[in-house]
Amino acid sequence: MSFNETDTQAMHLAIQASQLALDNGDMPFGAALVSKSGEVLIVDQNTQNSGKDCTAHAELVLIRNAQKKLPQGAMQGASIYASGEPCAMCTGAIFWAGIERIVYAASQEDILQTLGGNSLPIRSFEVLRDASPKVTVQGPLMRQAAINVLQQFKN
Repeated sequence: MSFNETDTQAMHLAIQASQLALDNGDMPFGAALVSKSGEVLIVDQNTQNSGKDCTAHAELVLIRNAQKKLPQGAMQGASIYASGEPCAMCTGAIFWAGIERIVYAASQEDILQTLGGNSLPIRSFEVLRDASPKVTVQGPLMRQAAINVLQQFKN
């Protein structure tokens, strides 16, 4: 799997957002949305605790805010960069948003090993295996940087 400079820069933003989430008392996850042309459209973070919403994973917060702030269709063909591999719920939302590519830093296995706790043991590529249209899942990218933030989380 090869990644370019845009991929690395976008993932850096997602990991920075994960640190912001952690600093705000939320789960340490962040996400960045990049258009097909390589423009960063929006960066968001997990707000489960601060927003009192158990579904406020970084990817869902990003998609909800993108729907409100960006022109209709802006997510079509875009890429999402997630500091942690999206769960089944987020992967489904990514599909329905029209995003064509998921790039993650820490895998679901990394997240479970680092944080423990509840787990939905289905990987993003498994959720999307027979999806039409196809969504590409790539990772890890900047895995250790994401794990370093996860390791700071105290349950």
